[in-house]
Amino acid sequence: MAKIHTGGCHCGQLRYQFSGPLRDIAHCHCSICRRVSGGIVTTWITVPASAFHWLTGTPALYDSSSTSVRYFCGNCGAQLALTTHLSPESIDVTIATLDHPELAPAERHIWTDSRLPWLHLDEHLPGEPEETL
Repeated sequence: MAKIHTGGCHCGQLRYQFSGPLRDIAHCHCSICRRVSGGIVTTWITVPASAFHWLTGTPALYDSSSTSVRYFCGNCGAQLALTTHLSPESIDVTIATLDHPELAPAERHIWTDSRLPWLHLDEHLPGEPEETL
């Protein structure tokens, strides 16, 4: 039986769950993630879209690029997920919104060409100039 993972936004209006292992987790250094989150890095887990379900609430949507749609709480502003037309069979979920983010360490860095030069985070992990998976 697959492990069930749950999470949600800060105010509690949005809750989600997905099933499966906690793998394919990456620190994203792209400028879009920085600007929409207000953080210096966003850590994502990629899961099959068929394994992901919204439990409560309906997220607001933002087309952050020509290929990506971001899902966030219209009340508290928390960014929870992202889909891309390049991989329609999957959804990326923000690790920070998991109920137990401590169980989901990153495995790699993506968009390292955009990495802030003063940021030193998990330097032992492999990196990709863009996302290749």
